[in-house]
Amino acid sequence: MELKLINELGQAAGSLVASDELFAREYNESLVHQVVTAYMANARSGDRAQKDRRTVKHSTKKPWRQKGTGRARSGMTSSPIWRGGGRAFPNSPEENFSQKVNRKMYRAGVASILSKLASEGRLSVVESMAMATPKTKDLANKLKSMGYASRVMIVTDDLDDNLWMSSRNLPNVLVVEARHIDPVSMVHFSNVLMTKNAVKMIEEMLG
Repeated sequence: MELKLINELGQAAGSLVASDELFAREYNESLVHQVVTAYMANARSGDRAQKDRRTVKHSTKKPWRQKGTGRARSGMTSSPIWRGGGRAFPNSPEENFSQKVNRKMYRAGVASILSKLASEGRLSVVESMAMATPKTKDLANKLKSMGYASRVMIVTDDLDDNLWMSSRNLPNVLVVEARHIDPVSMVHFSNVLMTKNAVKMIEEMLG
């Protein structure tokens, strides 16, 4: 598989031969959906809690007598059918949202996303991506000159501090190391820009 190689002006500068197993495989939509869903579910924390009828604050006094009022019988105001009552099936702080995905499935899902990006021309490779000074305006102008007007994810082999600090105030730009790529970010961003060394690192990790 040959990936598009561009220079800092966004002009074509040849191609880079990459692994067909990672960048030229058939797109598996169901697998990608499963991997993305599991990744998002595993990031959830079970810190929400609701009160049941035992823990909600209420009076134990019977609201009205059992018979003769014409209304339905009721025992106490903590009933789930009452406003302000406890929940019938409350959420627990110990709730576990994690989903298991095998390592082979995860790697195949990430490779499927990379192949989709490459086949649609949304994955480009640059020799290096570094900034001389940590200036947001300079990075914005640089990406604009390279033809990236929408969301772009920059993947580097070694995170440059100036590059990272320059991207923090750009809401549509994400800078990550190759070892920290995730399926959710790659699906979210319209374009992915990788350095040559980052491509090699990804091939070593997922190959």
